[in-house]
Amino acid sequence: MDAAFALEVLDKAPYITVIFVRPDGTPYGVPLSLARTDDKTFYFHCALEGDKLDCIAANPRVALSAVTKCAPTVGPKDGSFTLQYKSAMAVGKAEIVKDRDEKIKALRAICQRFLPKHMDAFNDAIARSLDRTAVVKITLTEPPTGKRKQYDKDGEEMKWQRME
Repeated sequence: MDAAFALEVLDKAPYITVIFVRPDGTPYGVPLSLARTDDKTFYFHCALEGDKLDCIAANPRVALSAVTKCAPTVGPKDGSFTLQYKSAMAVGKAEIVKDRDEKIKALRAICQRFLPKHMDAFNDAIARSLDRTAVVKITLTEPPTGKRKQYDKDGEEMKWQRME
């Protein structure tokens, strides 16, 4: 599937697993709550120290993975056990946001995505916790890709980017 499909999956996923590389070269993957601000930029927040930031300092390259619409099913035509899903994968570069205005913009995007009905409390939360919160920006270094397995209303698998 194309980049637009992949971005839609990344936007709808309740979390995105971000895979970092530890200083010793081993992988470290963790599900995080990311918000996207354009076709290449994602943000998440975390503590001011810890594994994620250690990984970024050692190697800023990351991979993103997300799955939505995941449902075990029986193939409508042949009775096979299968899984319907939509998934996306992307790679990028992570960096710690230092600029105060960009940090606030990123945190606003995260809050708007996950708690839009509570934006009236945003400014108070920023006043309380901005200085003890790290914000990480992930810039995609190539277009994201998507994959899916989905059946139409007649039980035919929708292949080759066919949409309903």
